[in-house]
Amino acid sequence: MIEIKNKQIIIDGKPVLITCGEIHYYRVDKSEWQDRLDKLKETGCNAVATYVPWLWHEPIEGQFDFTGKTRPETDLAGFIDLCAENGFYFFVRPGPFIMAEMKNEGLPYWVYEKHPEIIPIGWDEKEATTPTVDYLAPGFLKEVRKYYEKVMEVITPRLYPNGGKIIAFQLDNEVGMLSWVSNTPDLTDNLLNDFSSWLGERYGEDVESRYPFSLEESAERNVALRSPKEEYAAQLLKDLGYYMRYRFAKYIAILREYAEEFGVKDIPFVVNIHGTGGGRGLTYPIGISQLYESYTQGPGYISGSDIYFGDLDMKTFQDLYIINGFMDAVHNEDQPLTSVEFNCGDGNFGETLGERYDPSSADFKLRMCLAQGNRLINYYLFAGGRNARLDALVGDGNDRIASTGERHGFAAPIGPEGDYNYTFPRMSRVNQSVMAVGDKLAAMDEDRDDVSFAFIPDYYMTEYRYPDSKVMREILSNIEANRGSGAWEIMGRAMLLNGYRFTAVDVQNKPLMKDNTPVLALPSARYMDGGIQEKLVNYLQDGGKVLLYGEVPLYDMEGKDCTILADALNVKYKSYSQGHHRHYLSIYGDNWAAEQPEIRTYFAQGFEIGESVTPILRVYGSDDVCGFESEVGSGRAIVVAGAYRCDLPFFKKALERLGATVKLSHDFKHHGIFMTSTSNREYERFVHLLNLDGFDKEFTITDGEEKLFDGRKILLQSKDGVMLPMNLSIGSVNIAYSTAEIAAVNEGSIDFRLTQSEDVIRFDKNTKILPSDDYFVEKTDEMMLVRSKKHAKVDDYLRVLLG
Repeated sequence: MIEIKNKQIIIDGKPVLITCGEIHYYRVDKSEWQDRLDKLKETGCNAVATYVPWLWHEPIEGQFDFTGKTRPETDLAGFIDLCAENGFYFFVRPGPFIMAEMKNEGLPYWVYEKHPEIIPIGWDEKEATTPTVDYLAPGFLKEVRKYYEKVMEVITPRLYPNGGKIIAFQLDNEVGMLSWVSNTPDLTDNLLNDFSSWLGERYGEDVESRYPFSLEESAERNVALRSPKEEYAAQLLKDLGYYMRYRFAKYIAILREYAEEFGVKDIPFVVNIHGTGGGRGLTYPIGISQLYESYTQGPGYISGSDIYFGDLDMKTFQDLYIINGFMDAVHNEDQPLTSVEFNCGDGNFGETLGERYDPSSADFKLRMCLAQGNRLINYYLFAGGRNARLDALVGDGNDRIASTGERHGFAAPIGPEGDYNYTFPRMSRVNQSVMAVGDKLAAMDEDRDDVSFAFIPDYYMTEYRYPDSKVMREILSNIEANRGSGAWEIMGRAMLLNGYRFTAVDVQNKPLMKDNTPVLALPSARYMDGGIQEKLVNYLQDGGKVLLYGEVPLYDMEGKDCTILADALNVKYKSYSQGHHRHYLSIYGDNWAAEQPEIRTYFAQGFEIGESVTPILRVYGSDDVCGFESEVGSGRAIVVAGAYRCDLPFFKKALERLGATVKLSHDFKHHGIFMTSTSNREYERFVHLLNLDGFDKEFTITDGEEKLFDGRKILLQSKDGVMLPMNLSIGSVNIAYSTAEIAAVNEGSIDFRLTQSEDVIRFDKNTKILPSDDYFVEKTDEMMLVRSKKHAKVDDYLRVLLG
């Protein structure tokens, strides 16, 4: 039995941590399947994942092969059975879209040929530049149902509830991504008919005031929606985004209905979220915005992230932390975090040697994801392979099933020829360590401080924009300037480097209450929905605290005047200043921020302030107030209405003035350390540490007033991460704390990865430790202490023998 409960994956009554390796059976010779599984075993993973390409299994309409009749590598049934024989769980991803660099994203050619009406029409009636389709086109759904019927003949008997090993089923892949990246909103006749009906249901008679044309089916209506005029462009921007959320959710529900019709039940249905790009996570919430209605529409769904940025370093670390928080913010109380495409390779995706990820890349990202509560991680792509030629040649330059040429997965830890990549050892080491204590991590949650990061899904509803619309451009450019890079890289980064462990909250769709969210860090643009502004005002009046970074909103999301929040803050918009050539716009501190140095900035929003408002930042030259502290009812807001620097003391002071204090801290004088902790109901705990820099750091750790590890200094080596146990029970043994990381749990012993010049492991006083030449044992009335004789930089392996 598989349950999704309390943000955990529970199998047969026990929380389980799942780590998968993605192996494409159709790209690896069947004779080599066992070799790839053996190499996956070396990592300690407990599951295998794979796409199932429709193009591969039904290249000719009606001619299905899932058992190897036409070629050995179509034997999906045999591959799943082999994985089960090797003791692996199985995560199946049958599309119909799978991406994976497949031609047509995995759809058979004949589907497009038979149903040309499914090919989208975009802005100005231009054809889509990607092989996406109108998901709800009746002809497409008819063919998908036939495909699902056949593939379920293989999948259903092998489900975990039916005695097999399949524990999760993904519905389609990255729904809506192709339309977003190509700015092609699938404006087929079928879609526009449905959109018009949706508008009528949503607005009733008021729809006539939003659109100056009839929404009845006609060529005139279609032209008006595909080539919108400025007078209704802002309305269309909003309505189209909302409609697409509804449409994607409907598509996902239909796919689930088909799967259940053919027997897939009682396992999680996974919806994969896209959005990372350019080595960053700043656009990832676009995918959350598009799909959150898809995976929150009912029980049994879980969402999965695509983590495609390279090294986790000082530039990117807050990206991962924030997007995990945003995912959690829209989840229901039971849905856990998962990552179903967790990039683990070396970055050489195009075989240009233009990327070279550090070995710490997958290690750091795994540690952060698990610390934040991810319960399933799928290493993508674990093993490369080869793209076969199509039986029916199409004359497209290579006639292969995929666009990457003969070889595929050049960057994977296991290359196309089965050789080990340099990233494999570090990835394997960290995975073995987390799986050694996987039963503990599967039931632990991150310890958080009293501050949350605000997520507004509509700030990321930017995937469709009419190229000729100035109105759309003005709204979206301001939102994009304020929603991510500035707030993430300044406020979010400062919070983490100051030691704040924060969650995120969906302030658009969920209740906002001071009891659950004492302090809110709010990225804000000039545009904000009036309902959200009202919610923020009510939150402040009830005693909530807000740190606003960006701009105080002046308009709603359609560009209409809306100053609800500004009015409550008792400020009135006065000026907007920008730096430009030979104008070095600068701001300086005032009142409690008076000691802040004057800094250059590229914009500042100036205000006239009323009573109970204290200026804290001003524009040099005009002295306009661009930062202030305001009392609102029982609450308080600190506003930074400009581009401020990542000044750690400034942000810490601001948050402390709002009542948010740091509990877990270190005394290293420089930054570059990510630190958090996780715990369970039994008060077992891990302290998670990442050194984001290329030099060693030594420090003590304090939790509140208590110095951890008996006050011992912790040496965190260059680009290393550790997960240090505290009050952790393993069988009958309790580890009070350890400066070394648990690497493996054996019968009669525990293996540790050493991290210090002299590691110390403190056991309860009744623990029986057998002697070894590798460590000293000290026994007192209070404890049993093991001191390693090894220096971690010389030999980092220690086995402690238990009596």
